[in-house]
Amino acid sequence: MSKKNINHICDKPLRRRTLLKGAAFGLTSLALPFGNADASVWESFFQKHFHQMNKDELQKVIARLENEYKEDYGKDFNIKSTKPIDGVKFGYGLDLSRCIGCRRCVYACVEENNQSRDPQIHWISVLEFEKGHRWVNVFEEATKYYNPHTVPEEGYFYMPVQCQQCENPPCVKVCPTKATWKERDGITVVDYNWCIGCRYCMAACPYGARRFNWAKPQIAREEINTETHYLGNRPRYKGVVEKCTFCIQRTREEPGTYPACVEICPVGARKFGNLLDPESEIRYSIEHKRVFRLKEDLNTSPKFYYFFAT
Repeated sequence: MSKKNINHICDKPLRRRTLLKGAAFGLTSLALPFGNADASVWESFFQKHFHQMNKDELQKVIARLENEYKEDYGKDFNIKSTKPIDGVKFGYGLDLSRCIGCRRCVYACVEENNQSRDPQIHWISVLEFEKGHRWVNVFEEATKYYNPHTVPEEGYFYMPVQCQQCENPPCVKVCPTKATWKERDGITVVDYNWCIGCRYCMAACPYGARRFNWAKPQIAREEINTETHYLGNRPRYKGVVEKCTFCIQRTREEPGTYPACVEICPVGARKFGNLLDPESEIRYSIEHKRVFRLKEDLNTSPKFYYFFAT
């Protein structure tokens, strides 16, 4: 490979997926003369796994990322690395008898979690079903692109779908780089610096809950949320997968804080809380209402519960 071609590769962000692509063309040695590679690029590539970093190493990584984001977006970021709260396992409930399909949850999620506006990426999908119709496949028999200005439409009901935060997540099992894993508070997270964009997790997820960045995410400077978490809503890269994290940047900071989608719901259809707390609203809903979990037969054990008013 010529020096010109090598430098061309080094002009791009050198993350794991970049090197794997380069290896396919014979770039197999890290000893090659990457003369143009910036120091921060190498630091990003050799960054340890999140679980392997000590406090000082993590702070150094966060400082590097904050500098990168300030350069990209012209704003100061606060990237948290808050750990799970002891004695907490998050669960989510959704009252289908209340949901009106307004999709306010979709756009509150977009704003809170720095999702790309162009191309659009939504972590929540709201499905429309005809009442009385016997549906077998939730995703193939629903209407996803309906007019939100006419809801709630008589004769229809609405079912929002997002990451189900499985207790037994199939997406975690297939990740070849261990870039995604389940935390002890029940949230399945993604380390965007370790993701190589293979999309195995997307193929394994039976809920269609993961999104791939085909292009560099575009967010207007004035719309950027600078209060972020390393494993949550910090800006993503082209070529990585992302998903709902129960607004980890909010819910881990103060007990009782709700995700953005729960907070915005105008009819109170969404419930959230600690499954280990017998006095929590989510536990009350599970114990006193008709509850079902999506595709429960797949043994994924979702911590996302759908229910109907009794």
